[in-house]
Amino acid sequence: MKKFRIHTTAKILLCTVVLSSCSNLLDEEPRNIYTPEYFETEAGVLGGITSMYAHLRYIYGNGYWLNACETGTDEYTYGYAADANFKDMDMSGVGNLTPSSSRADVLWNNAFRNINTANGVIQKGSGVGVSDGIIAEARFFRAFDYFMLAQTFGGVPLDLGSGELQFNTSTVRGSVRNTVPEVYSKVIFPDLLKAVQDLPTGARVTGGVTKTVARLFLAKAYLTYGWWLQNPNGIPTYPQAPRVDLDGHNAQWYFQQAYDIALAGINSPGAYGLQATYYDVNLAQNDRNKEMLLYADHTESSEYYDGSSHSYNTGSSPGNFAAWMTTWDYTFLESSQNPQWTGTSVRSVQREAAQAYGRPWKTMAPTIEAVKNTFANKTQDSRYDGTFVTTFRANWNKAGISNATLYNANGLPVQPGSAILTFLNDDPAQTIDYTNSMYKSNVGAGFLPGRADYVIAPSGISRYAYPNLWKIGTYRTDNGTGLGQPNGGITRPFPIAKFSELYFIAAEAAVKGASGSMTARDLVNVIRSRAGKWRWDNNGNVAKNEDNSAAMTAATPATITVDYILAERSREYYGEGHRWFDLVRTQKWGELAQTYTIAGTAVGDHTPKVYTRNIANYLYLRPIPQSQLDAMEMSATALAAYQNPGY
Repeated sequence: MKKFRIHTTAKILLCTVVLSSCSNLLDEEPRNIYTPEYFETEAGVLGGITSMYAHLRYIYGNGYWLNACETGTDEYTYGYAADANFKDMDMSGVGNLTPSSSRADVLWNNAFRNINTANGVIQKGSGVGVSDGIIAEARFFRAFDYFMLAQTFGGVPLDLGSGELQFNTSTVRGSVRNTVPEVYSKVIFPDLLKAVQDLPTGARVTGGVTKTVARLFLAKAYLTYGWWLQNPNGIPTYPQAPRVDLDGHNAQWYFQQAYDIALAGINSPGAYGLQATYYDVNLAQNDRNKEMLLYADHTESSEYYDGSSHSYNTGSSPGNFAAWMTTWDYTFLESSQNPQWTGTSVRSVQREAAQAYGRPWKTMAPTIEAVKNTFANKTQDSRYDGTFVTTFRANWNKAGISNATLYNANGLPVQPGSAILTFLNDDPAQTIDYTNSMYKSNVGAGFLPGRADYVIAPSGISRYAYPNLWKIGTYRTDNGTGLGQPNGGITRPFPIAKFSELYFIAAEAAVKGASGSMTARDLVNVIRSRAGKWRWDNNGNVAKNEDNSAAMTAATPATITVDYILAERSREYYGEGHRWFDLVRTQKWGELAQTYTIAGTAVGDHTPKVYTRNIANYLYLRPIPQSQLDAMEMSATALAAYQNPGY
């Protein structure tokens, strides 16, 4: 049998502040290649563990992986400057997803390297005196990568060239894919169960994996596999296999396990828990908070340890540049030096290394339905305000422009800190004047009487101009009084898993028939209660001490459905890379994302148009990357059989 041989040579980069409390890991030298001998020392095994945390940065924070997880869903479509990377993922008639254009290659090309490293650590670790807890970290990451691969591609190889789950040194360039049940039963479940057993309650290092982290992913894997067994809409799997569990359990057993494990994580949280407000979950100054279970870390203190330029990143891993994709070119906003709007104008909102702004690559735009329907309640529910940038404020003074006052919409004066453009929460009763007959807006925004800020209604959001994604935006502490370095890699950790998701996993399992001490409504209401609590109006830039938790929980339906869970998950995790997986797991992608509305790419186009996506069943699996097929020495027939059907 031919074996798998591609992209399994492990890379090791020193982790950043995620491992700052463990000097023996930080003392490891960077390596390009692992050999079997490397894992025959304690230092080698620890170096392998270090690389497992580092490998997260090659996937999470990568803007093209965010595109693969968000574009084409009900959350995002392609933006003004999108190329085929984004248009093909959207599947709305301007491109087609192919093995060459699918950006799921970001996962494939990095996960197997890490899996091979984990294989080496697990094989050799106990023989060199490394504790079961440290080996459990390797088991966690091996299961984590296989779980992501199985959700994305279906069945994938367990044998990388030297036998199933063995460290590979083979140079044979072939591969055989295992089935989905084999991947779950042979590696995902046993590795995560062992990780829950052996990992500590408290993290070994800052950001290190623990029992709670392992429980979250075990519960999510049980939930996902339960859906896979049930297969309510007859979605095909590949390689073809009966939807029968190898361990003899049915879907309901897995839903109950998901519920029980998630509840165990909630009831025995260790150092984790919910933040008091949603704003505090995503505030950059509050990064690495107790709600963050797993993240791809970065540091501002050193480009070497961060692995990315802090002055000009070109959009490559391991740099964090995901937020650039969701940022429109607000830097074209201008205000006048006189109220008659004659003479010279000034760019009043400059590109700044700040959470609301950053570098605009303008390739992903939110759908109008996401803004108007998903976040329909913008007054009581804090999550819209804690997700998007809807108010763009003057910062020309930070660029050294000396004007104390400029003039904006209606010829009214604005100062640094004033709102220059606002995306309104709701469509106003009064008609917005987008004609700009007297007070021009070079970004095509409109104005309302008496307002100094230009405005765009939710129904006027376009591929050209739209709210930025605030929650994962740029943040630096070294800007001084200026604009800082907005073109450098983002030095914030990118969130992968949060404590709040335990409530959603348990709630979804309850909807699927699991039972226990908390109902689906009880679980959802814990999150909705927190969403109703405000301490700061982010876009208003003012304190807002308001508690709408009673109204939020009272408005929760008596009967929770899968659709309601998905809507709540979107409100909680919008733009974080969960959406495609949520829609595929529940087989709701074709139903919830088939149509969407947005205005066009032209400046000043605010006429919404309905787009229809062609989401065929085969698209529920991403294609095996063309680069993988090109690297294997197999017959044309074998290569065709290796690829997922439809591609």
